[in-house]
Amino acid sequence: MKIALVGATGLVGSVMLKVLEERGFGNCELIPAASARSVGKEVTFGGRQLKVVSVEDAIAQRPQYAIFSAGSAASLQYAPQFAEVGTTVIDNSSAWRSYEHIPLVVPEINIDVVSPADRIIANPNCSTIQMVLALAPLHRKYHIHRLVISTYQSVTGTGVKAVRQLNEERAGRPCEKAYPYEIDLNVLPHGGTFEPNGYTTEETKLVNETRKILGDNTIQITATVVRVPVFGGHSEAVNVEFDQDYDLAQVRQLLIDMPGVVVLDNPDRNEYPMPRFAKDKDEVFVGRLRRDFSQPNSLNMWIVADNLRKGAATNAIQIMQKLIEKRG
Repeated sequence: MKIALVGATGLVGSVMLKVLEERGFGNCELIPAASARSVGKEVTFGGRQLKVVSVEDAIAQRPQYAIFSAGSAASLQYAPQFAEVGTTVIDNSSAWRSYEHIPLVVPEINIDVVSPADRIIANPNCSTIQMVLALAPLHRKYHIHRLVISTYQSVTGTGVKAVRQLNEERAGRPCEKAYPYEIDLNVLPHGGTFEPNGYTTEETKLVNETRKILGDNTIQITATVVRVPVFGGHSEAVNVEFDQDYDLAQVRQLLIDMPGVVVLDNPDRNEYPMPRFAKDKDEVFVGRLRRDFSQPNSLNMWIVADNLRKGAATNAIQIMQKLIEKRG
């Protein structure tokens, strides 16, 4: 198996290297690729030191799979070139998610939308992945009418520059800022860039990607994205309104039975999901399950996951694993 990893030196790329090893790909022929400024650097994989090559060099080696974590511009430029030589691309950027003909995949939910002919597959946004994994079994049973979402997203979702900003602010040192304000001891209701309608791109992704993955454009969705000074993962407070009433015990069981979901919900013992607990784990943790008494057929839930793992690296590699099983 020959696999290219585009963006191998980045924050998500480093996690992808780790997850690939954990999932049995340590002996594959890995081609780490990155932008020109990183060519020649080395990454450690499977006990080996591998030199980073250019994306053009990676394409010339015709790998079976290419996993991208290099930003939208690189994905738009290079993913079609990989596809032309027969490589299947799994792209972690937002570049291809909105294209109708490009599958947007969370394997536990909709791997079947990928056809043998598909050569570019989109990995959803980190905050979308963890939410839809918890919502999918509930939507199948009760049909979701409306979602009101508030996120509390880790600085790791912004990248290395944001992590550095938080660390330097906590140390009391001046630094280049990834955000327009200090993030330490603060929260920013600002994820992505602002659009003309007043929402941000991160909020719009939650709307559009949720509908596409669940295969239902009738779901009404509104979202507020907040960046918080946390390293471990993303948290989401989600209010779900169903078309019909629901049984809370059955909701809990549906979540327990959903692959990749862990219910952590014992208020008597102060047990509930937190980023500190989810860090470095692949599961999506769900808790604070309770009826919304202000609105019929409505449920409140709290969803937490490591955004660099299930929200990015793990989901992408799970897609590849499922395709290997299907395609041989």
